[in-house]
Amino acid sequence: MSESSLRLVWIYPDLLSTYGDQGNALVVERRARQRGLDVTRVDVRSDQQVPTSGDIYLIGGGEDRPQRLAAERLRRDGGLSRAVSNGAIVFSVCAGYQILGHEFINDLGEREAGLGLLDVVSTRGEGERCVGDVLGDIDPRLNLPQLTGFENHQGVTHLGPTARPFAQVRLGNGNGTGDGTEGAYNDTVFGTYMHGPVMARNPHIADLLLKLALDVNALPPTDDRWYDALRAERVAAATQPA
Repeated sequence: MSESSLRLVWIYPDLLSTYGDQGNALVVERRARQRGLDVTRVDVRSDQQVPTSGDIYLIGGGEDRPQRLAAERLRRDGGLSRAVSNGAIVFSVCAGYQILGHEFINDLGEREAGLGLLDVVSTRGEGERCVGDVLGDIDPRLNLPQLTGFENHQGVTHLGPTARPFAQVRLGNGNGTGDGTEGAYNDTVFGTYMHGPVMARNPHIADLLLKLALDVNALPPTDDRWYDALRAERVAAATQPA
């Protein structure tokens, strides 16, 4: 982390913030400030250079054409890849998740190269679109409570040998592969299909990113009553009979 301030970078809000995923940046920023941490948030539009000095980078979801444009510009820019090489933390959602992999199918029906920061490959599913609430168990190595979120994607994401599933779904489709996996991660790079926004439903994920950026095992406690109420409401709604 930089000496004076934790730097939070929100990538391409003009292309990849279709489903309210900017809420993730708001939650990470707020939970850092609740702990007395000095935070500098940088919103990087697609015509701007991605800084390499960030501590935490967030990427949201988007539609097919903006996803292709974002992938092209991130490959050409190179800043995010260099930041990861320097130890930065990245959390990506849906279209952003696919971009971090080796390749995905773009709006032209062609294979589009990703950044290769996650060992995943995304294709386009042939069945029904994955839409609805998701509940899952996050990888126990991350020591986080149950995952709750909302998925809306046609993509199917296959994990390679160096990627770990972020969660195993109890309800919903997740990666769409039929094996119950949802999302993927390695040491510092995370991807998920969960909207919600996912940090509002799962504030402990935001805390995980902060701990990784600060290189600490624990954070001071904070008031989670609002988040707990939202989580309970969404979990109850997902598990109620149709």
